Amino acid sequence: MKVAWIVLFFICVSIAWALGYRARPKEESSRKLNIPRDYLIGLNFLLNEETDKAVDIFIKMLEVDSETVETHLAVGKLFRGRGEVDRAIRIHQNLIARPQLEKNYREQALLALGQDYLSAGMLDRAERIFLELINTKSYSPQALRILIDIYQQEKDWENAAKFALKYESVTNNNMQPVIAHYYCELAEILTHKNEHDKALEYLHKAARADENCVRASLLKAKIYIEKQEYKTALKNLKQIKKQNPDYLSESIDLLAICYERLHKEDELVIYLKKLVEKYPRVPVVLILAERIRQWKGDKVAAGFVADYVRRYPSMRGLYLFVNLYISSAEGRAKEDLHILQNLMKKTLSHKPDYRCVSCGFPGKSLHWQCPGCKQWTTIKPIYSLDEAV
Repeated sequence: MKVAWIVLFFICVSIAWALGYRARPKEESSRKLNIPRDYLIGLNFLLNEETDKAVDIFIKMLEVDSETVETHLAVGKLFRGRGEVDRAIRIHQNLIARPQLEKNYREQALLALGQDYLSAGMLDRAERIFLELINTKSYSPQALRILIDIYQQEKDWENAAKFALKYESVTNNNMQPVIAHYYCELAEILTHKNEHDKALEYLHKAARADENCVRASLLKAKIYIEKQEYKTALKNLKQIKKQNPDYLSESIDLLAICYERLHKEDELVIYLKKLVEKYPRVPVVLILAERIRQWKGDKVAAGFVADYVRRYPSMRGLYLFVNLYISSAEGRAKEDLHILQNLMKKTLSHKPDYRCVSCGFPGKSLHWQCPGCKQWTTIKPIYSLDEAV
């Protein structure tokens, strides 16, 4: 199969050579009626299955001009598509090395070479190519987009933000929500180094870039809790219901910590009751049910959860109800509930807690950038019965 494909390549080169031959003046062609010696050498290499040497010969014999450069580019793309990136690189490097190559063809060859390097995982070489291409009129947006992807892969968030801003200015596409995530990434790195003040600077920049950045609010709240500034942490956490209520579940435990540290458990219950009426979510119900259990016992808490499950059915809500009700059950009913509890626990352990709304990628933990489609803020908590079961 490989040899057959090389034969096809050989035919393409032959056609291109023939076209070039026909285009020559009659006087010149009359002096070169014989088949070129390199052509025969290449054919001999091909027959002996020395395909690398054959390809090198055919590349060299194919003159680079306006009539053959498209053939070079097409063949290089074919090689890359087949995974033979080293050969694609040789073809495109051969093109770029020709000083007489027209500017537009050189830019095309540069783009192709950069894509070759990307396919080969040589990100540093690809970066140099695309940094050159951002100064061209035709390929600047594409080069900037690829550079952003490269910096994301390398976790070079400073450059990712820098070139995202350039891409925004060139294309008028809104990159601010994505840039906010880059600042959050930088803030997380600083947080792990206990450089909280510097981290907060990046998080303030993230909030200015995207006022609906839930991630920035969560990270700021965690830092303020660490600094024992609980009121400021609460202020950030309470923004989330306006920013994106889909992520309320990520804030509930932090909210409870803040209210408890401030010794305002009563206010926590009042706030959660209002929250669960407007945004019925299992994590909100879980915290609220625990407070009701502490004050009025398991039976009352179970009744509260049962009412919630009737209105908003979900496997997780039902599991919470069983966990609360089982302590007040007796005899055979309690044994049956234990069986149901274990069955539901096993079922839920195999179900995702999060899913990407763009590509469907499932997971047990929250990723701000989807590992599947690489989009930002598309993975969300699962709440509904249909998704959870």
